[in-house]
Amino acid sequence: MSFFRKQASSQDETTSKSSLGLRINVFFFSTFIIFCVIIIRLAVLQFVEGPTLTEVETNRATKSVPLAAMRGVIYAAGGEKLAYSTPVQSLYITLTKEFTAKVTDKETGKTTLSPAAQAKSDDLANRLVADFAKFGAKDVKAMTKEDVLDSMDLYFKKYSGYMARRIKSGLTEEEVAYFMEHKDEYPGLTVVEESNRHYDKDTVAVQTIGYIKPFKSSNSLPIYQNILNQMKNNPTAGLTYKDDEFVGFDGLELQYQRELRGQNGYQEISVNPQNMAERIEEVVPPVKGNDIWTTINKDIQMKTEQAITDQLNWLHKNPVQGKLHPSAVTGYAVAIEVDTGNVVAMASMPDYDTNVWTQDKIVPAVWEKIMGNYQNGTITPFSSGRSGNNFDSTVFLGSTIKPLTVLIGLKEGFITTHTTYSDTGSTKFGKAGHETTVRNAGSHAYGFFRSPADAIANSSNVFMIDKVGKKLYEQYGSKGVEVWDRYMKEFGLGVSTGVDLPNEYNGKLNYFKEAEAGSAQSALVYASFGQQGSYTTLQLAQYASTIANQGVRVKPQLVSKITDSSGKVVKTFGREELDKVDFDPAYWREVIKGMSSKVSSFDKFPYDFARKTGTSQQDAYSKGVKNTIDNGVFIAFAPREHPKLAVAVIIPEGGLGGSSAAPVARKIFDAYDWEYGLNGVPKKSLQSPANGQDNAESTDATTNIQQP
Repeated sequence: MSFFRKQASSQDETTSKSSLGLRINVFFFSTFIIFCVIIIRLAVLQFVEGPTLTEVETNRATKSVPLAAMRGVIYAAGGEKLAYSTPVQSLYITLTKEFTAKVTDKETGKTTLSPAAQAKSDDLANRLVADFAKFGAKDVKAMTKEDVLDSMDLYFKKYSGYMARRIKSGLTEEEVAYFMEHKDEYPGLTVVEESNRHYDKDTVAVQTIGYIKPFKSSNSLPIYQNILNQMKNNPTAGLTYKDDEFVGFDGLELQYQRELRGQNGYQEISVNPQNMAERIEEVVPPVKGNDIWTTINKDIQMKTEQAITDQLNWLHKNPVQGKLHPSAVTGYAVAIEVDTGNVVAMASMPDYDTNVWTQDKIVPAVWEKIMGNYQNGTITPFSSGRSGNNFDSTVFLGSTIKPLTVLIGLKEGFITTHTTYSDTGSTKFGKAGHETTVRNAGSHAYGFFRSPADAIANSSNVFMIDKVGKKLYEQYGSKGVEVWDRYMKEFGLGVSTGVDLPNEYNGKLNYFKEAEAGSAQSALVYASFGQQGSYTTLQLAQYASTIANQGVRVKPQLVSKITDSSGKVVKTFGREELDKVDFDPAYWREVIKGMSSKVSSFDKFPYDFARKTGTSQQDAYSKGVKNTIDNGVFIAFAPREHPKLAVAVIIPEGGLGGSSAAPVARKIFDAYDWEYGLNGVPKKSLQSPANGQDNAESTDATTNIQQP
């Protein structure tokens, strides 16, 4: 074997060089391709994916902290502020890691502030306490070191690390000036303008205006549950609610929450990996909420509230039907304009001072006092006042149903406008041998009626039973209850009135329960004279208005317009028809003619007006003993021709409606006549300027005008 390599030929050398060149070319080409891919990828990252990645990085490295907007004003019709906010300066701290550094004990596992963080926090708290004592208001309770440390929330029990903490609200001008001038000495401290909510001290329609609560305490309401879900799915800074932000929880405050709230601003804060604030990157100021202008006339409202209070006191001291009525301790009234639907008064008595809700917390003694009457008794029976025997604000209508009963009889053809009837004082219904006898109030026998109008005017139970209640059963059998219910709903009884308030109660339709128990005839008989079906005062007012409008049911309006912070009108509200029933005009004339109950409280009333008294009965039980108690009910509209105002009043346990509820209605009509004029001419405009508006009586050439 040879140990020497064979010398390469020239052909092999040429092949080797060619192979090397190919490899070099492939290398350089591959390198070129790789660089092209890198360049293209960089271009995509910069120009295509760059904004998205920047947003992701921003979201990771920054947090949005909302700044609450000042809530809009709720005005009375005359421009008086019923709910309003005033600016207040508050001191906030945004914690940094120097205040919150923690150490963990290896033996116990307990985490506490590091000595340095504790010392820094204590030092700041001591300095702030001294500053507050020096520059703060002298008539408020001084903050202690413990109060300041608790507000700082150093262990993140209340807030995330980056969230600013409110140390003190209601800074004096001296405190604001001091902290603004010495802000370099207090890194992380800022003075923020917020607002406090106030309600008219005259307690004007407080249950209608409603109240506010902190957002964190309001998630039981669907509106705020939806907002929480939106915040999770779309955490847009301006839409985010603060936990301690006050929001509407009832009444107009809740109904118009979105309009009143405005739009929150926000601070964009950069945070470190520990979720602690680094610095404020951007501040977007909040936008003040819009203002709500109600249809409530403050003067009429206050006179309505006083009229109920006075009447309750009168019933405690003056016998009606030979006895006092000490259990009449609640009363409800609504006054609604017939043509516009504007609610000029809505009173639920007793009321209370809504300012209790703006405090940090309601003390138990205050809550115990208001827990039974803090909601609006004119639209709901819940937490809206209880009479002495625990009756709520919705009662049977009594004889106030009779105009509608006659309309049903006329429409169904059971009677005509010329139907006569002899009232013997009682009638019977039921199977032969098992009849039930029903009598007129006081067992009165009214004798001969020339027309159905006489039956309404005399408030005949037996006419309603014989001519309508029993006839409905004869005509429709058990389906007669459904027919009755359909008519009720056409007049707003048993359905929503459409009012712009939350939590409206539709009423209790007792006639269905009575029919299900096995007696549709009994249900129709008792319904025909007002002893089946419990409704709210607002429903009664709309029912009276529908009769006045001859079948047109108009939506009650509590807000006339919405304006922005500069006074520009954003939205207006006008007359809105909900539905209309088509009855012969002669039917309306007959029924309205019959609405002529005798009520002494309207003596010398200068207008012809339509009215109907009602006395509904309700059972109360004491130690197993049943007592039947009378509730006072009254509806009316004036004038009879070209009606302007409809009024409904309910006085649970007040006795006869003409003695308990009617006097309140008279004062409401007088108050409206004074402010607006039942004939279109405000009576206050006719008062002699020389005598002044405080003069109780003044006389012009034709009219004796008395201020209500």
